Amino acid sequence: MMLEAISTDSRRRHGRGRGAGSLLRLAASATVGVAVLFLCGFGLFAQHVSMLSTPKDVAPADAIIVLTGGQARLDTALGLLQSGKGKRLLISGVHPAASRESLRAATGGDRGLFSCCVDIDHAALDTIGNAEESAKWMENHAYGRVILVTNNYHMPRSLLEMERLVDGAELEPYPVVTSRLNGGQWLTKPAALRVMFTEYTKYVAALARTALPANAMAHDEIHTATIPTPVPAPR
Repeated sequence: MMLEAISTDSRRRHGRGRGAGSLLRLAASATVGVAVLFLCGFGLFAQHVSMLSTPKDVAPADAIIVLTGGQARLDTALGLLQSGKGKRLLISGVHPAASRESLRAATGGDRGLFSCCVDIDHAALDTIGNAEESAKWMENHAYGRVILVTNNYHMPRSLLEMERLVDGAELEPYPVVTSRLNGGQWLTKPAALRVMFTEYTKYVAALARTALPANAMAHDEIHTATIPTPVPAPR
């Protein structure tokens, strides 16, 4: 009887060990599968971004929105406003220390144009905030079609965040390209590869947020403007 009990106990331990091993193998396979999907998704994302180009022309819209993050974005948006592609321009995500006049001087914009047709958003701290403040601005002005200006790598996530909030209004993407990335050139540029991978990670997080209510998650990134001002920006 004792030998029988020992044998039964041994079989049970062996069975539990095999069960644990199967779970570990399943977890390892799932982890590898997720990693492969993530990397494949990154390849598709990078390919899509590298193919984006600044339109040669764009049909006029009700207004223009530019998300701060570089001089080229601001210059492009102001150029669109000056050429009559929109009635007003919202510059979203401007640092609180940057005044209207310092922003105008930094961009070389026309004083009259800034006075009549440019709105400045100091509230947004990140892309989610850009989307929230832009949606409020569009609703307040009853705009149905807006040109969205930001960098090519930032455009997919910006559209994703904004489309959740604008209630059917049309967003016309106007990507700004500061470095050629087509033909796989991003693979040979470490800085571009780093920016692309970081942006893809944030894009995946934004996709996950689409399953939640618009205001369910806190902001997860700092995306303030870097506008030169006479007063040092507080840290």
